[in-house]
Amino acid sequence: MLSLRTRHRLRGELWIVPLLCVLASIALSLITVAIDRAFGDRLVPTAITGKPDAVSTILSTIASAMVTLTTLVLTITTVAVQLAMGQFSPRIVRALLQDRASQLAYGLFASTFTFAILALRELDVAGGGTVPGLTVLVAYLLMLASIVTLFVYMHHSGNSLRAAGLIDLVGDHLHEQIDRLYADDDPAPAPRDVVVCPGAGSVVDLDRRALVAAARDAGCVLELVPMMGDFVPAGAPLFRIHGTAAGPDHAQLAGYVVLAAERTHGDDPAYGFRKLVDIAERSIAQPFTDPTTAVMVIHRLHDGLRQLATRTFPTGRHHDDHGDVRLIERVLGWDGYVRLAFDELRLAGAASPQIPRRIFAALQDLKTVAPPERHPPLDRQVELLTAAVEHRFDGPDRDAVLAPDVQGVGSGADLSTRPRPIEEHSANSAADGRTGNGARVTRRF
Repeated sequence: MLSLRTRHRLRGELWIVPLLCVLASIALSLITVAIDRAFGDRLVPTAITGKPDAVSTILSTIASAMVTLTTLVLTITTVAVQLAMGQFSPRIVRALLQDRASQLAYGLFASTFTFAILALRELDVAGGGTVPGLTVLVAYLLMLASIVTLFVYMHHSGNSLRAAGLIDLVGDHLHEQIDRLYADDDPAPAPRDVVVCPGAGSVVDLDRRALVAAARDAGCVLELVPMMGDFVPAGAPLFRIHGTAAGPDHAQLAGYVVLAAERTHGDDPAYGFRKLVDIAERSIAQPFTDPTTAVMVIHRLHDGLRQLATRTFPTGRHHDDHGDVRLIERVLGWDGYVRLAFDELRLAGAASPQIPRRIFAALQDLKTVAPPERHPPLDRQVELLTAAVEHRFDGPDRDAVLAPDVQGVGSGADLSTRPRPIEEHSANSAADGRTGNGARVTRRF
């Protein structure tokens, strides 16, 4: 019986599972060779495995390819772990090394190499030309399994090294430890008018048609508690049921909501704004200080808001065929999108001259296309950004930063070429006495 300290150490070692896989491949090779010898190497015909010369070449290629593949995968994994340490936390390494799926992939690659080498030993190329058919066939199958595992492993490792993947990896371990160490003796049952979330995750999609049909059949109204993209903890309210005592099946309703580790673009346009703002904030945060990248992001935020400025936003109320409201969900409106696009950039980038100039230019353009009832959120941004700039800059610098400029730096930064309103031009021309002489007044916007 292994001691507690030994078992704890073995669970944290990367090499244990691959070593066990290699030992299993040796045992498998001994078994298949024994079976082949029992049948006189005629169990599997050479029409399937190939002639001895071809089999020797194939097994040699498999062995050399597996060595190269295993070395490459381990090297990439080492580099990825180092990047994860620097990007997220050095304490994430243990969780990555204990990932059982990765350990099994390494073990399969090493096992395929070992099995191919042992199968080569049983070939009789110079003598009677016998081929241990079952052994060679198993080597071929291990090669195919290694190819499939390679693609699965790359997908798995890529997801594991994402921010959401690493967070979920640690979060899942934490959840398991809580369930193991803290007993939930008598959990309080959820009210009949509340559908709780069966697992944790972000809402990325929902079957609205099925939800409307379920609410219609039950004669109730469903209220989706989280918004699209919200994270919902396990056991938290997912739906509230209004208008009926019995209500529809809770598990069925929960099955109509798709939860994922992170938000997606499928039905969540606000996530695109969120990621663009994240890029901009990282570009202007110390020690990066790359405001030009932030200006490029504001270009796309400006474009997105311009597309939304004149469009009708959904109400979040879904009706059945008779026009009765059956599903209510919270949706983001115009004010929410404007705040999402500019609030954090305004706070983080007010000290960088390029950022306010570009935001002022975006707000100025959006007011030309947005209906009057959508101007207050834009005016709010102008007022707050102006106050932030005036707090940080004085004199000519302040006037330069307050100048709208699509490029961040350019014509808008040159106050001498800054366009003036039509009324200002007309007043200046009249004062100069030139409009009465038939001279044409130049109108600049």
